[in-house]
Amino acid sequence: MRAAAPLHSDPPNGSGAAAILAAGIGSAALGILAFAGDASDSIGKALNFYNPTGTLSGVTTLAILAWIVSWIVLNLTWRRRDVGFGLVGGLAFLGLAVGFLLTFPPAMDLLQGK
Repeated sequence: MRAAAPLHSDPPNGSGAAAILAAGIGSAALGILAFAGDASDSIGKALNFYNPTGTLSGVTTLAILAWIVSWIVLNLTWRRRDVGFGLVGGLAFLGLAVGFLLTFPPAMDLLQGK
């Protein structure tokens, strides 16, 4: 005799975890690129995609690309799996903290020795 299938089962949480971690990755990318563009003239010039906005144009464009690409890759990898939210949430929070810290002018100046 076969056991009855559960009447209701929760869907896998991998897609949600992918979105959360991708947000942290995008935030960290924003901070790292902003810091690099401010700290190095050559990187700042390379990140100048549009003159009226300067370095910010490349920083935001590449950070958005990092967010979207990481979301797609993580979602394709995790969409059918259950993922532990403890580690994912911790890493996402770390990425958010890095992004915040590296876009905060006093922290940026301190790290650059200004």
